[in-house]
Amino acid sequence: MSCWALIPVKAPGLGKTRLAPALDPREREALVSGMLRHVLDTVSGCRAIQRVCVLGPSRPNLGSKVLRFDDPGPDLNGALESAMAAITAAGPDRLLVLPADLPCLGPADVERLANLGPETVGIAPDRHRTGTNALSLPLPTAIRFSFAFGQDSFSTHCEQATNLGFSVEAILSCGLEKDIDDPLDLADAVRVLRRIYAPALNGRSPSGRRRRPD
Repeated sequence: MSCWALIPVKAPGLGKTRLAPALDPREREALVSGMLRHVLDTVSGCRAIQRVCVLGPSRPNLGSKVLRFDDPGPDLNGALESAMAAITAAGPDRLLVLPADLPCLGPADVERLANLGPETVGIAPDRHRTGTNALSLPLPTAIRFSFAFGQDSFSTHCEQATNLGFSVEAILSCGLEKDIDDPLDLADAVRVLRRIYAPALNGRSPSGRRRRPD
């Protein structure tokens, strides 16, 4: 079985604006770049993944083995459908869609998503059980699946997969549920990837307040 992974990411400087109360623009971009690198390294290191793709503008240090798709505009769902159509034409049996802000993602999470049955759609909710943090879609049969990232996307994606005749498996794991959207979420990024993010956080605590010197 051939499985590809697709990771959407915004252009430099445009990501994680809700973290503005805790991090300045330079720090936010360093955080986005660090999380993207972590997700890319984790996915690339999984034997179940044959090709890693990024959806978004060109970024430094993506590596020559990463296939990049341009994001044609502000509609993430439409851009994902366009990229999935191009990937389906290349012939893989399954496509994983993973966001670039999963600092707790581990190889076992990716393997679990990749190794589902041919008629099963895997959907990983966020920590609130409302959003979607990963999708695992069988190809080419899921070509009619319409992405619905946004408010209450988890229930919408589950309903849509069921209506298309797929079995749905909810993938619950710490590595997949912990994305970074709000300042309170930063504790996960700092704890798990402190070495990568310490320069970006510049002495701040996860709440965004300056730490006292030791």
